[in-house]
Amino acid sequence: MQTIENINNTIKENLAVMVYFSAPTCNVCHALKPKLLEALHENFDKFIVESVDVSQEQDVAAHFGVFAIPTVLIFLDGREFLRKSRHMSVDEVMREIQRPYEIMLS
Repeated sequence: MQTIENINNTIKENLAVMVYFSAPTCNVCHALKPKLLEALHENFDKFIVESVDVSQEQDVAAHFGVFAIPTVLIFLDGREFLRKSRHMSVDEVMREIQRPYEIMLS
């Protein structure tokens, strides 16, 4: 079970964090997540991933302003850098985070 405090601590303590919001009834969520995780692992090894089940943790979703699933929030150096909801491709997400990630770690 995720809490707002746990996720905020993860964001504060790590340079690169992805928070993935989904629900058990969301087929797109289940298809997208493994592809995103694999691409992150292959390209950006410093990323920490937190998953939030919005059907169980509505307070966490509301705190982060997430009202659609799937939603991906990317935090770099403690700040929200990217927010993607519903229609996104893995390539699109990877492209958008590549340059700032490399600059941050150089």
